Amino acid sequence: MKLKIICIVGTRPNFIKIAPIMQEMARYKNIAPILVHTGQHYDYEMSKVFFQELSIPKPDYELGVGPGSQIRQNARTMESLELVVQKERPDLIIVVGDVNSTLAGALVAARLRIPLAHVEAGLRSFNLEMQEEVNRLLTDHVSEYLFTTEPSATKNLLKEGIPRKKIFFVGNVMIDSLLKNRNKFLKIKKYKKFNLQKRNYIVLTLHRQENVDNKQILGEILDSLVLIQEKIKIIWPVHPRTKKQLKKFKFSNRINDMKNLMPIAPLGYLEMISLMSDARLVLTDSGGIQEETTFLGVPCLTVREETERPITVELGTNKIAGLEKTQIVKESINILQGHSKKGKIPRYWDGNAAKRILKILNRHEPRKK
Repeated sequence: MKLKIICIVGTRPNFIKIAPIMQEMARYKNIAPILVHTGQHYDYEMSKVFFQELSIPKPDYELGVGPGSQIRQNARTMESLELVVQKERPDLIIVVGDVNSTLAGALVAARLRIPLAHVEAGLRSFNLEMQEEVNRLLTDHVSEYLFTTEPSATKNLLKEGIPRKKIFFVGNVMIDSLLKNRNKFLKIKKYKKFNLQKRNYIVLTLHRQENVDNKQILGEILDSLVLIQEKIKIIWPVHPRTKKQLKKFKFSNRINDMKNLMPIAPLGYLEMISLMSDARLVLTDSGGIQEETTFLGVPCLTVREETERPITVELGTNKIAGLEKTQIVKESINILQGHSKKGKIPRYWDGNAAKRILKILNRHEPRKK
């Protein structure tokens, strides 16, 4: 009897994480994977291009939930997921990361009593103002298998009372994807398309709700960019959510006035990794990018007050810049002047995380249908 596993994805980071897992599942004749795309990210740049570049199979189900408030989006996702799970009656459900689709999948699994595996479990920012933190906490506490990327995550789970037998330190599937595609993105040299010079530009990404939905915070970040772009060019793939908020807050003129700031459309996975790999510095509020820059050895400043990925600061190339203009500018200039951390690659960030995950899940007993 085959082990039927539903894998749930919804956003760009999910696609990057699920790709190596789906590829590894294909090696097991006794596993029948079912891929469900919720449609949380629904446009080409944020969705389909990643399936193409990462060789992810066409989803078996596309729920098409689209945009909306977190509650409405979760409600629509859960309603649709319930029908899929009841129809397929899987032995196991896999969710990855910390987005709304992750939580929706976790709650459906818990309600229908399907064992749940959470890839990237245990990460904590200890900031409950972040929706992602709420998603992480709730998902972890209904999971049967908790796969961690760094030692701090395992410690967090143990402190929260989760049994050690449920926790597995396997490494980082995002790095699996990066290593698998390394030869491809190294050939692209994306910076040339924008007439930039290698190691002489900054890549900026902003998408966190706490940053871009707050006019004061977003304005403070823009103020810091005014000063930084006087020293070096900044290229900014603008997330759809951020683009919407910039228009809402009437910040377009401020952006247009910055001659060395280059807002561009979102990039595909390979192009984005290529652009970051040749940058002098990456400014971001993305957790995944903190990990990718650590592996690439590129200096990273996190435009937040905390990180749920402390190993990128303790061992990697990342540093917390905060949200104040003065500090963001100070830390950026410091790196531009050559004072950046070299960093090391964390344990198990070696391209084999998906193999470790599937080796563990393959022991799971199929349900009697």
